[in-house]
Amino acid sequence: MNFTREQKIDILLIIISTISVIASFVLSLDYISWIAVILCGIPIFKECVEGLITEFDIKADLLVTIAIIASIIIGEVFAAGEIATIMAIGGFLEEYTVSRTQGRIEELVKMTPQVATRIKNGIEEKISVEQVQIGDILKVLPGESIPTDGIIVNGETSIDQATLTGESLPVDKQINDEVYSGTINLYGSFTMKTTKISEDSSLQKLIKLVESSKPENAKIVRSADRWATWIVVIAFLSAVITYFITGEIIRSVTILVVFCPCALVLATPTAIMAAIGNLTKYGVLVKDGESLEELAHVNELVFDKTGTLTYGTPEVINVVSENEIEMMHLLASLESKSEHPLAKSIVKHYSSNDFSEVHDFKMIIGKGVTGTINNSKIIAGNKKLLNDENIPIKYDDQTTNGEITIFVAKDGEVIGKVLLADTLRENSKQTIKRLKRLGIKTTLLTGDNEETGRFISKQVKVSNAQFNCLPEDKTEYIKQEQLNGNKVAMIGDGINDAPSLRKANVGIAMGSIGSDVSIEAANIALINDNIGDTPHLIGIARKTLSTINLNIAFSLTLNIIAMILAILGILDPIAGALVHNIGSVIVIIYSSTLVNYRISRKDYRKTKKLGMTKSLNKSIT
Repeated sequence: MNFTREQKIDILLIIISTISVIASFVLSLDYISWIAVILCGIPIFKECVEGLITEFDIKADLLVTIAIIASIIIGEVFAAGEIATIMAIGGFLEEYTVSRTQGRIEELVKMTPQVATRIKNGIEEKISVEQVQIGDILKVLPGESIPTDGIIVNGETSIDQATLTGESLPVDKQINDEVYSGTINLYGSFTMKTTKISEDSSLQKLIKLVESSKPENAKIVRSADRWATWIVVIAFLSAVITYFITGEIIRSVTILVVFCPCALVLATPTAIMAAIGNLTKYGVLVKDGESLEELAHVNELVFDKTGTLTYGTPEVINVVSENEIEMMHLLASLESKSEHPLAKSIVKHYSSNDFSEVHDFKMIIGKGVTGTINNSKIIAGNKKLLNDENIPIKYDDQTTNGEITIFVAKDGEVIGKVLLADTLRENSKQTIKRLKRLGIKTTLLTGDNEETGRFISKQVKVSNAQFNCLPEDKTEYIKQEQLNGNKVAMIGDGINDAPSLRKANVGIAMGSIGSDVSIEAANIALINDNIGDTPHLIGIARKTLSTINLNIAFSLTLNIIAMILAILGILDPIAGALVHNIGSVIVIIYSSTLVNYRISRKDYRKTKKLGMTKSLNKSIT
């Protein structure tokens, strides 16, 4: 664990205080407990006073402060030190586990193009992106980021739009096609006419979405504070009434001591720490306790497609030819000269370095490649390229699953074809199935076209699917679902998913392949990119909520019983302090069972019922 300097100081003070309390008990020297009172009690007292003066807020710290002062007044310094130490431990655990990590957008800002090449009166000039005006003619070279949104007026190219749409493959563009700021021009140079200034571009809109999209969650508060007002009132009334009836101040002080919510304060952070520790073993990192609370109530999980349900890279899924060995050798030799993602996938599938020498290699943007191998002209590309070369098309059975077809021709005759597609992760289908058993609605939102998206959605059998989604479309869908009363979690990997990850009640990022922006925008990261862990993640979130509810119920019951015993004179302040220890130990032991928790078949039925119940007491803090 990485601790800040302040957190390291807190840990040191807690260790010293704990040693002093133990030494005070073992040696029967109460004055040693003053160390704990000073180191841990004074910060609690200070926070209590600040809360009352600045916010007029009654928190558990008030009752803790009263219990510490009352114990000191009657000479029970050990009880005061013990209370201060336990409360400091609980406060530290709570502060550490619920600290929120805010989303960062530095990576998006870095991606924003800074300069553009403008053509004015036939002369090229470099200008800052802020100077670009609507209607300007800009030139974009291969490898450059597109400065702002516009329309191609001359040239053809392939553009990587994954930043905005999440599409797994480059998109071919020609005259009159739209291009977007922040996307990458892969191959051909082109000129474009701007349709938006920089601050209104698609990339800037994405940045604004990341900044502004926040889940409509209540602010996180401490469990003990929810009960603080009632606890303070009950404790005071009980202490006052007991004094008037019995005339024994020791009983009244004992009531204040035993009603101090030590176990209650520990109820939440110990369970959250145990749950987070459990998830860490599976490569799941949770940024704060509030995320587990929200996840326990989630009833819909929204998936991005590329890089989430699928691997996000094209692979050869079928080869059709009468002589597959010869065709693949010629095709791989030709594609080895290309840097296109499809070419790399073909070469990888060929899995050999046995290439023939290629002469007169030529890339035709948006269509394919040509070259000469062993005095034969080899062409690899789509139907457009074959039509341009007047080559009759063979093996032209239509594809309906979103595959990309590359035809291979030798000396004017098609000798075969290769089909490529983004492939499903092995556990995608099983994951969706298990989520449904948990009562979770599964939704696919993808930037891919309907043909590709629908094929994937049918394979994994999601409950709902939408296609051709831009980042704002995904965010709007989540917003509408939330307005309809649903709790929505979103899982994605790309920068384009960042706004949706922040807008969702819980954002889950694919950790190792995901962008820094998407990981920072999310509440939870799957470091191993294993979406098969999501059912366990939801299951343990629900189990954690159940554990905390039981911890709180136990803590309140213990306080009530101890108070009754204090009223009857059976407990004194020292015994009351020991009751705190017993209660705290029980809470910690029960919470620790979450460390080795693993969702089972039996739990699916339980957690499904829990997930569909809207009347759960939200107590995770």
